[in-house]
Amino acid sequence: MSRAITLGALTSVVGFLAFVEFTSGILQGYYTPMLTNIARHLDIHDADVNWLEGSQLMLSALVVPAFAKLGDMVGHKRMLLISTALTAAASLVLPFTDSFIVFLIAWSLQGFYVVWLPLEIALIWSRSRSMPGRSIITARAAGILVAALEAGAITGALVGGALVDSLSLQVVLLVPAIAVVICFFVIWFGVKESPEPTGGRFDTVGLVLISFALIAFTGGLSFLRLNGVDDPLSWGLVGLGLVLVWPFAAWELRHDDPLIDVRMFRSPALGPVFLTAGLFGVSVLGAQAPLSTFARTDPDVYGYGLGTTGFATSLIIGVYLIAMIVGALLFPLIARLTRPRLTLIGASTLVGIGFLMFLPFHDTYGQLITNMVIVGLGSGALVAALPAAAASAAPPTQTGVATGLTNSVKTVGGAIASCVFGIALLQGAGGAVAEGTAGSLSGYFTVWIVCGVTALAAAVVLVFVPKEAFTDRAVVEAETEPVVR
Repeated sequence: MSRAITLGALTSVVGFLAFVEFTSGILQGYYTPMLTNIARHLDIHDADVNWLEGSQLMLSALVVPAFAKLGDMVGHKRMLLISTALTAAASLVLPFTDSFIVFLIAWSLQGFYVVWLPLEIALIWSRSRSMPGRSIITARAAGILVAALEAGAITGALVGGALVDSLSLQVVLLVPAIAVVICFFVIWFGVKESPEPTGGRFDTVGLVLISFALIAFTGGLSFLRLNGVDDPLSWGLVGLGLVLVWPFAAWELRHDDPLIDVRMFRSPALGPVFLTAGLFGVSVLGAQAPLSTFARTDPDVYGYGLGTTGFATSLIIGVYLIAMIVGALLFPLIARLTRPRLTLIGASTLVGIGFLMFLPFHDTYGQLITNMVIVGLGSGALVAALPAAAASAAPPTQTGVATGLTNSVKTVGGAIASCVFGIALLQGAGGAVAEGTAGSLSGYFTVWIVCGVTALAAAVVLVFVPKEAFTDRAVVEAETEPVVR
């Protein structure tokens, strides 16, 4: 009876969190069909849309470690509320500006929603602490949350694609802002706080050090796109960002309660998960804008693309997201029948195959749909699997940090890819860019090759993960071992 009551309470929490992820999905899917409209509204080229994506990913990489750590310290619900309030405020700015700079800042601040999923997984993991089968419970909850996320993304993409063809852009941009405001009150009244926060003092020095490193690194990549790949200052900033990781790591190793326990990167289970998250971020985050603008490019004018309308583009996105839902829901089932590690390897392989299929097959609507279904099945499984795997392999006091790191590393990979893809799409585009298209066909080939190769590389990395990783047996062994500092 006690277990039934506990499980029922957890189910209730998952239900409310599923609404939060549905809202997150709206934010992630709603804008994609209208990126070209937004570019025209702001008077920028389609290739410059990558600035919006890249800046949001850069901010996300900065805030996730801090919010994840604060979630462990003071409560995951509290940090969910704060991040939702910030996301709502930024979303309300977007409909009321036509300034690219203001829009860029608000769009970046809207990226606080990326902390929702890792905080939710950490909250579920902490609330299921006394339950048997904790890993599979968390995996199933993760699958439900990701399914809700993708359902929201489908809804957002379809509604956004339909509205942008019939209403003013200002009215269209107001819809997701209202959804986030509603989400805030759902969290406030429907979600209970996670038990037993760890407390402690926040590692401000660690946050400053990693922030400088990330800003220098991603800023250097952005300048590479502005000034070209032969600019020494840009490469210097990239190098500085990499060098600054060393003092951050040294500080964290000496700190009693670090922002990020860098020893986790040496874990035979967690290290490959973080690397996989970074490689996966290249495709799941960095390729979104290029895929949308490729579909909308007029083949009669430029010789490539599909020339789709906003709504037709949203249908492509919708099919892709349905495939992600299927992948997310199949993940716990397949992981239970085989092993979580094998499921991760299979999912990464599907993503790689799907993107490489774009090279010969990209001329028709049906070809694009087929490729995206394959990519979506693997991507949905990975979105659900990575934070759940990190939670099950992390030290008991670092659950939020570990799940947050999967998102942080993923967003860093996406930010790098966004900058690289922006450069690639501009190379050789010539007059096409001047007319506002997304870029050259060779640039799109670069996008697909990089996404495919990085996904297959992730599959290879996961081969070296211990066979029993991310299972309840591994969790019990990890929690009973003494912590060595």
